[in-house]
Amino acid sequence: MTAEHVLDDRPLVPVRRMANKVPEVTVYFWIIKVLTTGMGETASDLLARLLGPVPAVALGGLALAAALAVQFALRRYVAWAYWTAVVMVSVFGTMAADVLHVGLGVPYAVSAPAFLAVLAAVFVLWYASERTLSIHSIRTRRRETFYWAAVLATFALGTAAGDLTATVGFGYLGSVALFAAVICVPALAHRFGALNAVTAFWTAYVITRPLGASLADWMALGHARGGLGLGLSPVTLAWTAAIVGFIGYLAVSQRDTRAHAAA
Repeated sequence: MTAEHVLDDRPLVPVRRMANKVPEVTVYFWIIKVLTTGMGETASDLLARLLGPVPAVALGGLALAAALAVQFALRRYVAWAYWTAVVMVSVFGTMAADVLHVGLGVPYAVSAPAFLAVLAAVFVLWYASERTLSIHSIRTRRRETFYWAAVLATFALGTAAGDLTATVGFGYLGSVALFAAVICVPALAHRFGALNAVTAFWTAYVITRPLGASLADWMALGHARGGLGLGLSPVTLAWTAAIVGFIGYLAVSQRDTRAHAAA
């Protein structure tokens, strides 16, 4: 019996067979996830600069609601719909963290633990209701609601954590190195049996946010802030193009659903 079976309420049924609203977790999943985190970071900053903070947040909220409405309306996993929702969660999650810090003056040292508490509460309620946190069991509206609540909380938490490390001495490039090292911990712990699959997944999922966001910030921001100075618009467009390319490849190849169909 595997760790996922222990955390799932169907211990004798392979959990992979029920994964119909989320993609298979492959290398492509993690690549696109990191790309969405970076793109969401720079897109959020770009929108705030072009439109102003309040209109940007309003537009981001509406776009997120629309993307999630499409995702919930579907009865199976569809690559473009799922990843569009993730992108909008990334953009709006960045805005949520930035509003607390820039708009309300809440330090990242306060907002990061606060978002961690929110994420923990989502997980507690999810597990109390469903007896599983496995993404291979997202087959009901209630589980899908918990899933996206957790995703939104991870993005807000990751944004605050990345900005925190960047402002306490690590800088953006230093933060990239830090989170690149940290993300290896759950991977190795799971590889050698010290961490179950569900915990390892969600730990890595959180860390990808500050990893991708710090990398995008380092590329976009000016030399005075420790960046390469490529600009918000070019970096946002480049990362968006990469996301579209990978999603198009998955839509054609079905590499993120093949295991589901074969199960």
